[in-house]
Amino acid sequence: MTRHHRSRARIAMRRVHLWLGLSLGALFAVLGLTGSALVFYTGIDAALHPETRESSAAPPAWTSPALDRALATGRARWPDPRGTWTFEITGEGGAIPARYYAAPGHHGDREMVWFSADGTRILRADPWGGYMMSWLYRLHMQLLAGDVGGQVVGWSGVATLLLLVTGLLAWWPRGSWRKALTFKRDAAPIRRLRDLHKLAGVAGVALLLVLVATGVLLALPAVTQALLRPAAIPAPVATDDTARRITIAQALAVAHRALPDGRIVFVDVPGDACATIRVRLQVPGDPHPRFPGSYVFVDPYRGHVAAMHDVRHAGTGTAVASWIRTLHDGTVGGTATRVLAVVLGLLPALLFATGILHWQRRRRA
Repeated sequence: MTRHHRSRARIAMRRVHLWLGLSLGALFAVLGLTGSALVFYTGIDAALHPETRESSAAPPAWTSPALDRALATGRARWPDPRGTWTFEITGEGGAIPARYYAAPGHHGDREMVWFSADGTRILRADPWGGYMMSWLYRLHMQLLAGDVGGQVVGWSGVATLLLLVTGLLAWWPRGSWRKALTFKRDAAPIRRLRDLHKLAGVAGVALLLVLVATGVLLALPAVTQALLRPAAIPAPVATDDTARRITIAQALAVAHRALPDGRIVFVDVPGDACATIRVRLQVPGDPHPRFPGSYVFVDPYRGHVAAMHDVRHAGTGTAVASWIRTLHDGTVGGTATRVLAVVLGLLPALLFATGILHWQRRRRA
């Protein structure tokens, strides 16, 4: 390619980058800021709601009746037997977080509930989206617009990947790298704005590409399914609905025997008489501590394993898919990478502000 053609290509990249930035920059900034707030959203939410803080000497054991008491307490408050309950096993003791999903056709999406450590009292109950952190979560994932908003977030993320790539190509130095990576403090204000925009973008572009790409895959599950083809999660049915149902503690014991090296994280207790109890576990090698990908399905009447989904034996697509969320929310490396994810979430707002200011000053000039 001749110098003339390279120059024309660079000009084209700058124009594409400019118009993508003008059209997508504000949305990119909003998603980045809300994403930063959500990295530690459970801790922030707990700090905002001290009524859910309950001290407990130790987390409940496998045989503890605390979850069964919580189920009875919850069903007394929401008596529809067709509603589904999900209990989170935090391993930290204290309040028991849970989610209640009303039967199809009933009002409401889900109710977030926190039970006392012994399961006998409801400490807090709020509809999903009805308190600050869940509102921010809906804004981040779906722009408060349901499935349509999720599609907008996903496909605008694809365009944002192009925004980042064109910005990198437009900046790519033709001469000295040292000069290109220098912030010129004594230059005119418009030049300092340009340097700040370019250097901030160059410093974060690699990690922002990962953050945006994983966000696209989370927002567009159909695309993820088509690209990675992860193994389908089983959906077994119960064998008999006439016998007496086993307790949650018994179901957890069955799941623990099925995957003894797994750490139980969630248990779903269905309202449908034909559905099985689903226990979600993190096994060694599964990177996400809170949303792992292994499941044991327990027959609620006979107390045996109806089906199992172990990410270690579910193929390459499943293994790759298991890394998407942990790369997106920064849990891949613990607290250090979560803090890094917070900082990265602030970067789109900085890029948008400096880009807009630089563009406006150039227009006035």
